[in-house]
Amino acid sequence: MTTQAKIDAAARLINGAKKIAVLTGAGVSKESGVPTFRDALEGLWARYDPQELATPQAFQRNPKLVWDWYEFRRKMVRKAKPNPGHVALTEIQKRKPDTWIITQNVDDLHEQAGSQNVIHLHGNIASTKCSADCCGKPTLIDLDALPDTLKWDAEKQPPPCPYCGAYARPDVVWFGEVLPADALSHAHDLSVACDVMIVVGTSGLVTPAANLPHYAKRAGAMVVEVNPDHSMISPIADLRLEAPSGQALPRVVERLN
Repeated sequence: MTTQAKIDAAARLINGAKKIAVLTGAGVSKESGVPTFRDALEGLWARYDPQELATPQAFQRNPKLVWDWYEFRRKMVRKAKPNPGHVALTEIQKRKPDTWIITQNVDDLHEQAGSQNVIHLHGNIASTKCSADCCGKPTLIDLDALPDTLKWDAEKQPPPCPYCGAYARPDVVWFGEVLPADALSHAHDLSVACDVMIVVGTSGLVTPAANLPHYAKRAGAMVVEVNPDHSMISPIADLRLEAPSGQALPRVVERLN
C-alpha cells in the first residue's frame, strides 16, 4: 500500500468512527524539541541517566539533585511549542467531538494546541505537589504563593510543603510509582469503548499505558499507529503510518470530511 493510500485509509477510519481514543507518547513531544528519556542528556546533565533520576529512590537519596533536574526539564518544556501533529489532533477533535487524547507526556502541548478531553497518565511537570501528599493525593502546591514566613536553603533543598514541611516534588509519575487511579480507569474505559484507537509516537514499552491498544484491539477497535519506527504496538496495528506525527497527521486531516 502506498503512503497516500495509507493516509486515505486512516481518514476513512476516522470519518466512520463514533468514538476515537488517541494514545500519545514521547515521540510527539520530541517533535517539539522535548527530549525523550532515552535521548542522551547534554551539558551539566550528560553524566546522568534520566531513568535513574526519575525514581522515588533517587529523590530520597538526593532530593536537590532530582529537583534541579526537573527544573531543567521544566525550562525545556516551557520553551516548547505545539507542532503540526498536536494541531492535527485538535482538528480531529473538532471534526469528531467524541475524541479523547490519552497522553503519557507530562507537558501541556496538547492543551496549548487547543485540544480538550486530555487525560494525563503520567502527571504534569508544570505542577508541584507535597512529597508526603499530606492533605490527600495529590496535595498540590502553588510555589508562587508560598508564605514569606516559610524559609529554606534553596541552594541545598527543594522548597518545603507549606502544610507539613515535607519536600515539594514534581507532580509526575516516577518509575516504580502507581499511575493515578482515576486517569488510568478512564483511559481503560475509553480504550474498550472506542471504534478507532490512534497510537502516536510511543514505543509501547511502558506499562500500563502500553496495554491500552491491546485492550482496544480485543474490544474490536481498529488500531492505527503513527510512528516512523517499529514499536511494540506495530504487530497489532491494523494500519501503520510510518512517519512523524507532524508529517502524517496533517495529511490525514486534509482527507477528512
